[in-house]
Amino acid sequence: MFLRTLLDRYIFSELLSPFSLSLGALCFVMLTRELLRLVELLVSKGVGIVAVLQVFAHLMPSFLVLTLPIAGIIASITAFGRLSFDKELVAMQAAGLSLMRLARPVLLFALLVFGLTLWLAQWGQPWSSINLKKVALNLLRDQLVLALERGTFSEPIPKMMIYVPDGDPGQATTGIFVSDERNADDPRIIVAQQYEVLMDASTNQVALRLQHGVIHSRPDQTDQYEQASFASYDLKLSLNQSGYSATEERPSYDAIIAQLAQSQWQDPSALRRLMEYYKDLAFPTASLVFCLLGVPVGIVSKRSGRIGGFAVGVLVVIVYYMLNVACEFLVTTAHLSPFAGAWIPNGIFSLATVVWFYIMSRQ
Repeated sequence: MFLRTLLDRYIFSELLSPFSLSLGALCFVMLTRELLRLVELLVSKGVGIVAVLQVFAHLMPSFLVLTLPIAGIIASITAFGRLSFDKELVAMQAAGLSLMRLARPVLLFALLVFGLTLWLAQWGQPWSSINLKKVALNLLRDQLVLALERGTFSEPIPKMMIYVPDGDPGQATTGIFVSDERNADDPRIIVAQQYEVLMDASTNQVALRLQHGVIHSRPDQTDQYEQASFASYDLKLSLNQSGYSATEERPSYDAIIAQLAQSQWQDPSALRRLMEYYKDLAFPTASLVFCLLGVPVGIVSKRSGRIGGFAVGVLVVIVYYMLNVACEFLVTTAHLSPFAGAWIPNGIFSLATVVWFYIMSRQ
């Protein structure tokens, strides 16, 4: 019994190293674009390190839901590929241990990956989506406040330039120049005497309230010019201009069913949304299947090494993704039910895992 417990720990430890390395590599690859944007906020925009780390933390759940299943199958492929290549698997089977018995620590490992992926999909992602709105709103406000530094031209968001004249530090700031070219058909130059920054969390907007100023604009005709004076004018910046707006909130399950009933189950967008609801459980379950599938795949591809295990794991996930795309097409064309579309790829991979385990056990 002690030997088997020690053996389980040994196999489990063999899984941890490639899992950690592949998870880190996958997260780095997927976060590369976001890291560049975060570094730009930190260096170019002057946003504080705390705000940047908050954005990074709220982005992680969405990336981990995608990378955990891939890292799981890479870990099992790499671990059992090495055990098979070094003949350790042959020695274990010669001692009377079946492949199913050797896969017991993999099952425990797969359950842990499944539990973490399920938690992130059901609770982690919704939490980060809600809180990312608040973080992005504060980030937008910080960018706007930093753009009001005296004596410098600053661009808090694309196509908006702000300049505040330099003056005595002890005196109140007066005067502001804003070049707003967000609407290419109606570019504006705004000059005002006073300003203040406002934030409305209910509408997810940040505004620059300008007082006692003039708006210079040019209508469609090139030979005309317009000038409008104002006592108070709110220049609004929406949340999606922060670069980190939260994803669109999905309608409730009942709302989707009502929409499908109204369209006699022919609305492609509603069918896709319903399929996404079923995928909230189907995709974490795929991580469980992937980890177990990696055992026979690793034995077959024993000479591939760590890099080869990574490539084989990614190839398996690509096949799974292609099946999902095909099923989504059949669902949106009303040839397949949303529930079947979400679970058929898992069924195919589960069947392949059982058959492959049986073949490897007989060998």
